[in-house]
Amino acid sequence: MRHALRIPSFALGPKTASLQDMGAYLRKAEDLGFEAAFSIDHLLLTPPAYACTWLEPLSMLSALSGVTRTIQLGTLVLVLPIRNPAYFAKEWATLDLLSGGRSILGIGVGWHEKEFELMGVPHKERGRRMNEMLELLMLLWTEDNVTYEGKYYQVNDLTIDPKPAQQPHPPIWLGGGSMTFEKKYGQKVTNIEPVLKRIAKYAKTWVPHAPASLEMINSDWEKIQTFMGDFGRDPSDMSTVYNNWIYVLKPGENPENAVPHFSTYSGMDLPYWQEYYLCGEAEQVAEKIADRVKALGGCEWIVLNTLNWGDEQLELVANEVLPLVEKAV
Repeated sequence: MRHALRIPSFALGPKTASLQDMGAYLRKAEDLGFEAAFSIDHLLLTPPAYACTWLEPLSMLSALSGVTRTIQLGTLVLVLPIRNPAYFAKEWATLDLLSGGRSILGIGVGWHEKEFELMGVPHKERGRRMNEMLELLMLLWTEDNVTYEGKYYQVNDLTIDPKPAQQPHPPIWLGGGSMTFEKKYGQKVTNIEPVLKRIAKYAKTWVPHAPASLEMINSDWEKIQTFMGDFGRDPSDMSTVYNNWIYVLKPGENPENAVPHFSTYSGMDLPYWQEYYLCGEAEQVAEKIADRVKALGGCEWIVLNTLNWGDEQLELVANEVLPLVEKAV
């Protein structure tokens, strides 16, 4: 298993971390053996799930590529359907080129209706639009003189330069699946099969939702593998990622001490964070991670989101939590 971080890319006005602090954190992460770092993506505040917004990921990742050495840089996840596919193809290819081929594109359909309204994209079309965008992106990154006729997107004899440094294109991870939608997002989702079918058809790597229970992960993974067979794909062709938010308590530390750190970004409460995220002593959180990894039949990556740019949590995760996970799985 490979180890990665989702970084605390919180947009907090004058309290927003400096590029200098971010660079120091990620170089420390490189030294500790982390192989990738990811940013979340939201254009607007998104209550009740989140209490802050986020730095724009492509601008930030481009800057971080200049202050890091080896770590891969990506999104987990980027809301693809609110973007223009041709413009985005050029943006991401430029990031991949400038970073020396270190980008990983993690994408999802998004959920926050106001973001879609602002960008002039019908919320109910987001899944079908993303299917077309995925097809068009891969064509624009791998071919010249592309012609594409979809319901939502059409191009004629279009060539995007530069092409990405990675061939045939940067890794594409798809996030999605079952989770506590109503509790976290204030929305009811009754049918996630279109999401699972999209993952089965297009993804090389699947990223389940962080708050998903063991039962949800097991059920989704079984359906994805079945759908892959329907599309003529071998389930062994799909790798998986476990990701979650984490705050490691010291032995005997009161869980209430985690509240200021979680509340910086999250609109939920301590019982929610303890149940669905990783909030506990090293042994407790390692056991929870190991259980999810086993539910996926093993996974290629573990991605953990520390809640600040300091070294203490980073070192606890690297030196105490992850070694216990490796032993358990």
